[in-house]
Amino acid sequence: MLTKLTTDVLVVGGGTGGSTAAIQCARRGARTIIVSEFSWLGGMLTAAGVAAPDGSELIALQTGIWGEYLQELRSRQTGGLDHSWVSLFTYEPRTGAAIFADWANALPNLQWISGQTPLEVFKNRNREASPEENRITGVRFQDYEIEAKIVLDGTELGDLLALGEIPHRWGWELREEFNEPSAPETYNELCDRYPVQSPTWVFLLQDYGEKAPEIPTPAIDYSDNFKGAWDGYGKQKFLNYGRFPNNFFMLNWPQKGNDYGVNLNRLIGSETEKKEFLQEAKEYSWGFAHFLQTHIDRRYGLAKNAFPDPSDGAFALYPYFRESRRLQGRQTIVEADILPMSEGKVAALPLNSKGEVNAIAVGNYANDHHYPDVKFPLQPKSMQWGGRWTGTPFTIPYDALIPIATDGFLVCEKNISVSHIANGSTRLQPMVMALGQAAGMAAALCVELNCQPRALPVRKLQEALLENNHAVIPLLNLPPDRPDWLQQQRYYLDRPEEYGKEGICAENTSFSSEKEVGEHFRGTFRKIGENSYRIRLRDRTEAKQIWQLIAVRPEVDEKLQHCRNDREISVWGWRNFSGGWFVVEKLE
Repeated sequence: MLTKLTTDVLVVGGGTGGSTAAIQCARRGARTIIVSEFSWLGGMLTAAGVAAPDGSELIALQTGIWGEYLQELRSRQTGGLDHSWVSLFTYEPRTGAAIFADWANALPNLQWISGQTPLEVFKNRNREASPEENRITGVRFQDYEIEAKIVLDGTELGDLLALGEIPHRWGWELREEFNEPSAPETYNELCDRYPVQSPTWVFLLQDYGEKAPEIPTPAIDYSDNFKGAWDGYGKQKFLNYGRFPNNFFMLNWPQKGNDYGVNLNRLIGSETEKKEFLQEAKEYSWGFAHFLQTHIDRRYGLAKNAFPDPSDGAFALYPYFRESRRLQGRQTIVEADILPMSEGKVAALPLNSKGEVNAIAVGNYANDHHYPDVKFPLQPKSMQWGGRWTGTPFTIPYDALIPIATDGFLVCEKNISVSHIANGSTRLQPMVMALGQAAGMAAALCVELNCQPRALPVRKLQEALLENNHAVIPLLNLPPDRPDWLQQQRYYLDRPEEYGKEGICAENTSFSSEKEVGEHFRGTFRKIGENSYRIRLRDRTEAKQIWQLIAVRPEVDEKLQHCRNDREISVWGWRNFSGGWFVVEKLE
């Protein structure tokens, strides 16, 4: 017999966006239920094993629950976060899962049910609803039937979009549809072969320091597929790409690695087809693990107890899905919305029909598509900042979370209304966490105001997010602890015409976010080219004397730009031996 529950907000799926949405919604005060398939919340950040977040690494973008998450990681992760060269933050997935679990369990109005998947979406079950009303009212699972005022789709593949017959996309759009320069003019072999980006079944290796337990030979020999995996990098740099604390190594590698894209349409086919794909993807990653152990060094073996399955603790609970079914929303994010303004560092702010800024989340990842053995060119979307390359900031409009003609429903994952091309920027962990927070806040406000998502004033949503230190305007020189942070966010919401292509506050301030934390060194400064900086340490006992200097704080970036060659400087911060850089938290 099904257990019947009623709540204000139902979040289906325990991915990054769904988990964050449920936490924000409950924190706002709404009665919330989150239903996840697996025993960990957090999605990409935890259960899918991609505990090396990409994007939003600049301090000005470390806001809201994303900034809170980083602070929790720094306080809990033994060994620190500076280990890989793919990300400024790597940690053991268990650490992240514990944070999400603690957040959820601390909220008495949040009920978390695991081990369930959606089977049916209910529409118009309210007897008072008019026949023409198109409203989602609840979801049936294996053991539960849950009705809610607002339902959020936080599944990895947009399952509720299909079950609820809500208009959505899957696959490519041609250039003419959205006038996207990177989109193909006609459907071609690439579109057919890879309708969406390839997933990866992530696993962790462990350095045992001696001969590791042997990884059994897989049933299918995939070794020819992996030859050349570390060409251009070398074995150790290849491994350090996803180096975690405590001698763990994340394998989520695109070049002759474990991306798997064979007949991707099976992911939205029958349950049998989907299970077949998932089994193949995991076996493919198993083959990659065996290849690495036999071709790099036998001291590397499958990690123990990295994930909760005691018999299979090296492999993530499910694949890292880069793309989902995508909502057809009231507004669709396309390539032009994520590209920087001409000769600028930031994308233009999105405006609604009233001329209001309707941005509700900020991100800055570049644009990155994964198709095994294919190099797909995209319009450049990067800038040099703080001594390194990073993505140009952009925003997510609220209307990208709302269906065209369905009430009682929001999306909060990679299933937002976005084109296939632009999805390469919107799919990353910090971005999805930010839009999840916005969706959760919107759902709670809809309950408070007794209105539908389409009727929620966007400014009311923005104000609620700002009060929770969640940025809606990208301002590169506005750290979240700056005293005028809220004032500056509101200023550009009210005056979008004054938002410049450099993405900075016009008003100067003497405030500095620099902190004397980490290691302290003195040395000689050297600028290489336009935006690359080095320090030669004064302490000659150090094995490595020359380090690249990089910054995430605007005051440090400003100082690096104007520092004179051969000047002796003093720096505080963190060394990253995999990347060969020093993250400068303070410079004198």
